[in-house]
Amino acid sequence: MPRAGLSPAAVVDAALRVVDAGGPAALTLAAVAGECGVATPSLYKHVASLAELRGRLAARIVDELTAEVTAAMLGRSGDGALEALMVAYHAYATRHPHRYALVPQRPDPGDAAVTAAGERFLAVVFAVFKGYDLDGDRLVHATRVLRAAMHGFAVLHTEGAFQLGQDLAESHRVLIETMKLIRAAAGNAS
Repeated sequence: MPRAGLSPAAVVDAALRVVDAGGPAALTLAAVAGECGVATPSLYKHVASLAELRGRLAARIVDELTAEVTAAMLGRSGDGALEALMVAYHAYATRHPHRYALVPQRPDPGDAAVTAAGERFLAVVFAVFKGYDLDGDRLVHATRVLRAAMHGFAVLHTEGAFQLGQDLAESHRVLIETMKLIRAAAGNAS
């Protein structure tokens, strides 16, 4: 019989605490079981494997990120929505660098939960660009450039790669202003 209070969601919560404390490398079923206060075999009533747990974590993290950027964008459109998206995305990645590191850049197409979470995030990005009347190829190109900019900046920041003394927040502001120009270029492409 499963331990009272332990559920798949509780196991994911425990796994997030393990990742937050020790980074992605700390994520093992034994560590999660320890966090839950159960023996490792008890987890198998709630998750089939470490791979399944990683998928559940990835879906939860992408959904958290989507919720944060959506909340930041409420009531905004155009450049205001684009800026809010980029600021919230970066804030999430830097506040939760270990979680962000678990987001798959190329999700397993067989993992329906991660795929669905990614589609929900993509819908938010598409909504931003829809405000610029981008569609079809132009929408895809703008989305790819935005993703590369946001992810690249976040990874370089969280991994401590920005070593020059200039203000990092100012660099991020320049990135946002640059994305506004690229968005305009995608809108004018033939």
